[in-house]
Amino acid sequence: MNRINILPKSIFELIAAGEVVERPASVIKELIENSIDSGANKITVEIQNGGIRYMRVTDNGCGISRDDVKRAFTSHATSKISTADDLDRIFTLGFRGEALASICAVSRVEMLTKTKDEFSGTRYEISAGEEKTIEDAGCPDGTTIIVRDLFFNTPARMKFLKKDVSEGNFVSGIIDKIAVSHPEISFNFIRDGKQVLFTPGNGDLLTCCKAVFGKDFADNLVEVNSEINGIKINGFVSHPFSSRATRSLQNFFVNNRYIKNKTIYAALEEAYKGSIMVGKHPYCVLFLYLPYETVDVNVHPAKTEVRFSDEKRIFDSVYYSVKNAIEKDTVRPSLKVEKINPITLDKNYYEKSDEQLKIYQNIIEDLTDSKKTDISSPDKGIENTDDEINLINLDDYKENKTEPEQTVVITEEKKQLDYKVIGEAFNTYIIVEQGEKLLLIDKHAAHERMLYEELKKNSVNQGAQILINPVTVSLSKEEYTAITENIDLLAEIGFTAEDFGMGSVVIRECPVDLSVEDIRDFTVEIAGYLLKNKRNLVTEKQDWLLHNIACRAAVKGGNITSEYERNLFVKKLLDMPEIRYCPHGRPVIIELSKYNLEKQFGRIQ
Repeated sequence: MNRINILPKSIFELIAAGEVVERPASVIKELIENSIDSGANKITVEIQNGGIRYMRVTDNGCGISRDDVKRAFTSHATSKISTADDLDRIFTLGFRGEALASICAVSRVEMLTKTKDEFSGTRYEISAGEEKTIEDAGCPDGTTIIVRDLFFNTPARMKFLKKDVSEGNFVSGIIDKIAVSHPEISFNFIRDGKQVLFTPGNGDLLTCCKAVFGKDFADNLVEVNSEINGIKINGFVSHPFSSRATRSLQNFFVNNRYIKNKTIYAALEEAYKGSIMVGKHPYCVLFLYLPYETVDVNVHPAKTEVRFSDEKRIFDSVYYSVKNAIEKDTVRPSLKVEKINPITLDKNYYEKSDEQLKIYQNIIEDLTDSKKTDISSPDKGIENTDDEINLINLDDYKENKTEPEQTVVITEEKKQLDYKVIGEAFNTYIIVEQGEKLLLIDKHAAHERMLYEELKKNSVNQGAQILINPVTVSLSKEEYTAITENIDLLAEIGFTAEDFGMGSVVIRECPVDLSVEDIRDFTVEIAGYLLKNKRNLVTEKQDWLLHNIACRAAVKGGNITSEYERNLFVKKLLDMPEIRYCPHGRPVIIELSKYNLEKQFGRIQ
């Protein structure tokens, strides 16, 4: 058995750093939280190369006195707790006393700081945990911390970092959440020399939400302001008619600390039950204020996971606060009428169709009169005339606007087949009689599988539609990263997306089968899928994308289809015997034999 050794300082500091510092975003989070705790009302963050090479956080807070500068970089050093009782009522964001020590253990750190009582400031340099320089410096009140070359002494950690763009987006996501949690603080974020975020710091949460998440987010919010069970809850939640395909824009704060908690997530979703479409999720910026001793924030080094002393009390408070807010909201979406594109539709289309319809009505009347007057003459071809009359269905013609010659040909083909389309149940299941069995066809599942096979077979790029009005989609920073990292993959399936900056992408082309109205939701769904499936399996991702394009483009259950459409649909499906399951694995056709039906009705034993 190996002997037990006491690890040297250089090693246990690296282990401690691994708990706190995962990536540049972790460093920025710790430094900003220290700035907030210092009383700052202006905070500037600057990064280069995703933060891997350079990070700077500047605040106008209270600063650190010259005597405390070195002590601040020592493990377990903190100004926020002093006794064990303090752990039961933590009201600051940072408290563990490990952040600066962990950061300087894996990077090169420079600090400039000054208190308002000091004549000059202090400049301190420390690299890989070893002090380099401490000297007087001229600087304003507050603190500036510069972090260079993160993980320069731990190459094994460096190789797990992502591209600069991705790491920068993670930093941006952290800043967004902290900025929203403190609308009274002005945040300025500079990324590779460009200002990408500025919040006014006027204390107005709605203004801050608009600056961080965009106008579309802020314009569809309902205010929440209540106090239940001694828990004060305020903020904003989305209108029931405004929802997203993922939960990525659900932001919760407990005592102004951004947190993740399953109880709160469940309460929010339950409050929207019955008010929002199944499969959609609300978004929010929701603040909970409760006694410090009832929440344990010392659960995880990142301090985003918390425990509550009474989970049911939290659930009820969030549920009833949100439920009351959305029930009081009387705003409803206005009816959106899509304009007809004059390029794709002849303005005289309906006039021409009506004229043609009158012509065919006259022909039928003439045929009918001919049948009546010449009924005694066997050589007039009356039987053929009957067939022609029966083959023309005026109601179908009005609905489908098709040429009568096409209807005749299709119907004659149908007569030669050994099946009969009886009708449709619940506008979802087509009923077909074929020989000694009855077929129930799920028209959505069948159409979805047929479209999927066509998408796989043909080049989707050749079938892409260029959008006259490109669609801009606002995303969370994580979703934005997922889309921008997979632009080439999306292009392969006919989806042309471009980085629009500020957490948005613009869609310029999409597959022909995809409805323009579905583009925003579909883009969010793509981002959510890519976030959950980060493995670089291109084929698997392409299959998922094709599945979902087919699903959205397919006729939906409940949609009304004409007899003409049903006939065409059944003929095409029965000509493709390989299609028996949809891309998600659900059956397309269920067969009921005549024998089993007669047995059920007691006709046979």
